[in-house]
Amino acid sequence: MSDVPGFSPEIYAAAQRASMPDFARWQQMVRATGGCAEPIRLQGHRITFDSALEVLDVYRTADEPTGYLLTACGNRRASRCPACAEVYRDDTYHLILSGLRGGKGVPEDVSAHPRVFATFTAPSFGAVHARRERDGKALPCRPRRDNPVCEHGRPQGCGARHDEDDSQVGQPVCVDCYDYPGAVLWNAHAGELWRRFTQTLPAVFARRLGISRAQLRRRLRLSYAKVAEYQARGLVHFHAVIRMDGPDGPGAAPPGWASVPVLQGAITEAAAGVSVPVGEDGASFVARWGGQLDVEPIYVSASLEGVADQRVASYIAKYATKGAEASGTVDRPIRQMRDVAFLDVTEHARRMIYTCFVLNDLPEYRLMPLRRWAHMLGYRGHFSTKSRHYSTTLGTLRQARADHQAEEARKRRGLPDPAERQTVTVGEWRFAGSGHRDGERFWAELARQRIATARQIARQQAREQPPG
Repeated sequence: MSDVPGFSPEIYAAAQRASMPDFARWQQMVRATGGCAEPIRLQGHRITFDSALEVLDVYRTADEPTGYLLTACGNRRASRCPACAEVYRDDTYHLILSGLRGGKGVPEDVSAHPRVFATFTAPSFGAVHARRERDGKALPCRPRRDNPVCEHGRPQGCGARHDEDDSQVGQPVCVDCYDYPGAVLWNAHAGELWRRFTQTLPAVFARRLGISRAQLRRRLRLSYAKVAEYQARGLVHFHAVIRMDGPDGPGAAPPGWASVPVLQGAITEAAAGVSVPVGEDGASFVARWGGQLDVEPIYVSASLEGVADQRVASYIAKYATKGAEASGTVDRPIRQMRDVAFLDVTEHARRMIYTCFVLNDLPEYRLMPLRRWAHMLGYRGHFSTKSRHYSTTLGTLRQARADHQAEEARKRRGLPDPAERQTVTVGEWRFAGSGHRDGERFWAELARQRIATARQIARQQAREQPPG
C-alpha cells in the first residue's frame, strides 16, 4: 500500500464542513460579510408589508439551512478581523481624502485651503535600538566611541545594523535605565495632551493677530483629522491633517493672510507650549510632546515640495486599523496581573504592562484606569478622531453603503419601489453566537482573500483609467 500524505486536522475539518448540506448557503453568507473572521450569528425574523397591511415578504432564520443568519463583526482592528478592518480602512481613506480634495459633501474648493501633515512624537524615556539608514544603506544602531557603559554595567552603544523586521528594534538598550513609569504615564495622557493642543492652537492665532478668540472664530476655523500610531518602543505618536478654513468651514475661503508657513509656525508654537501635569500634586510627572515635531505641507500634486494628499489619506487610513499589537503587545484586555507572565509579547511590552498594574495600585494614580488599559500600554484615547467640520463622517459613509445594500436587496426580493408604494419592515432578532465553528475559518479566509484580490484589481484599473 502506497504512502498517503497526511493532512492537518484543520484541513480535515474544512473538508468535512464542505460536505455538509448547508455549506453552499453558509458560503453565501460568509461572502456577504466580506469573509469576516468573527461573524455574528443571529436568529429571528423579518416581515415587510404595505400601508394596507398586505404582507409582501417574510424572512425567517428557521427556514435557513444553517438555522441562523451571519452578519459582519465590524471590528476595526486588522489583527482581529482583516475583512472588517479593510472596510474601515476604505471609509477612513475617503473621509480623509474628502477633506483634502472635496467630495462626499465637501466643496472641491477646499483643496486650495492651507493644510499640513503634522507628526507629534513622544519624548525619550531611554535609549532604544533603532533602524538607521542613509541612502538606503543600513547604519550602526547607536555608534559610541570608547564603548561607554551605563551605571548598570551595560554598553550604552550598539554597533549592529538592524533590519527593518529585527525584533530588537524598539527594545531598550538597558532595561534598568529605561523610565517605564514615565513611558506609561505619557501614553495615558497623550490623548489629553492632544486635546490641549487643539485648544491652544486657536489661542496662538488670536494672540498673534491681537484679537480675542471670539473675533478669531468670525475670521478663521481650524479643522483637523488625526490618527494614533504605536512606535516600536511602545509609545504612541499622532499623525494629523490640520487645515485652515473660513469661519463657515470648508465651504468658506480662509483669510488672505492664511498660508502654510503661518500654519506651520502656529503649530510649532502651540505644541511647545502645552503640557499635562500628572499626579495629585501635579509635580510627579509632566507630559509634553517630544522634540521631533514634523510639519509638512500637503499638495494635490506629488511633484511639489511636500506630501501628496492621496498619500496622506492612505497613511492615516492604514494606521486607523492598527493598535498596540503593532508594538509587540496584545489586542485584548488583560484581566489579571498573573496572566502577564504567559503573554506572547516582547519583554519591553511585558515590562510596560507590569508597570501599568503597579502604578494603578499607587495612591497618586489610583484614579487612572491603567490596569484596564494595560494591553494598550497605558494609552486610553481614540485611535482616529476629527473635528466636526473637517469632512463627512464615518456614520454618513456607512449609512450610504447601508442604503445602497438595502436598495439592492429590495430589487432582489422583488419588492415595490418605496416611491410608488409605501412599505414597512419590522423584525425581531436575538444573538445566537459569534465566530466560526470547526472547519469554517479556512473557507472564510479563502473568501476574504478572493474579495481582497478583486478589490485590488478594481483599484488598479481605476488608477490606470485615463481621466475624463
